[in-house]
Amino acid sequence: MMKKTVGIHHISAIVGSPKETVAFYSEVLGLRLIKKTVNFDDPRTYHLYFGNEEGTPGTIMTFFPWPKAYSGTVGTGQVGRTMFVVSEDALDFWSERLRSFNIKVEQTSLFGEETLFFQDSHGLNLAIAARSVSAENTWLSEGIPEEKSIKGIAGASLLSEQPDKTAALLEHYMGFERVEETENYIRFKAEGTLGNTIDLKKSESLSGSFGVGTVHHIAFRAQDFSDHLEWQDYLMDNGYPTTEVKDRQYFKAIYFKEPGGIIMEIATDTPGFTVDEPLEHLGETLLLPEWLESKRALIEAHLPSLS
Repeated sequence: MMKKTVGIHHISAIVGSPKETVAFYSEVLGLRLIKKTVNFDDPRTYHLYFGNEEGTPGTIMTFFPWPKAYSGTVGTGQVGRTMFVVSEDALDFWSERLRSFNIKVEQTSLFGEETLFFQDSHGLNLAIAARSVSAENTWLSEGIPEEKSIKGIAGASLLSEQPDKTAALLEHYMGFERVEETENYIRFKAEGTLGNTIDLKKSESLSGSFGVGTVHHIAFRAQDFSDHLEWQDYLMDNGYPTTEVKDRQYFKAIYFKEPGGIIMEIATDTPGFTVDEPLEHLGETLLLPEWLESKRALIEAHLPSLS
């Protein structure tokens, strides 16, 4: 029996200055900094989470800031572009807002949706799509009316070394439906409200390399811990070896590299971001998992200020 994910849980990218990242995603895009922690595999590096007020799966984008790292190359084996979603009448507002921050904007139509292409302050490829969506974002940010706010992630484009095999994974093992096709891309859709579209490029691109301005991995949703373990067994049984289950404090995670070279993750919706700080104070304090708490002084001394 085929398992189905309802869509994207989060997307994690590599950027440069953490201070610039906070400024761009909170002040320009109006997202909430919902968690300020470190990369559990490399505690010398921040791991910054942004999303809606609660950090609902499908609204989350996370960042590993490497201030002294080299720029990466967007290409095969990566997410090519991360797309946010706004209401159908909000695109003019966002075009004007981005240009007011001297951000170059290209307006296009993508699978019939009016869409803005742009980059963040570190060259990461982003988009905002106008789409009829029932999700709301109650997080208020200066200069952005609630009805014009970013609701969450719309989807992502994938650049695969083997597009046919990536398509087979999405369609036959992860529950995405092939819904539309153009000369260059196939659109797949999941059943969720947010993070429910994947646009797969049909031909290979130049090889990608990780660095500043590239996406590290894309995570898809599992309902809970039990469902997560089912996903692990299911993927392993169908020829997609995964890592062991990793505790990311706010969700459990398993990782695998699909045949097209893209790093994918299955992440649980639970327990969420209020396990270690209350909703009204999310993202205000550097939070560390219990096993790193004894090293707090050393970690804090190494991390640059965000203020």
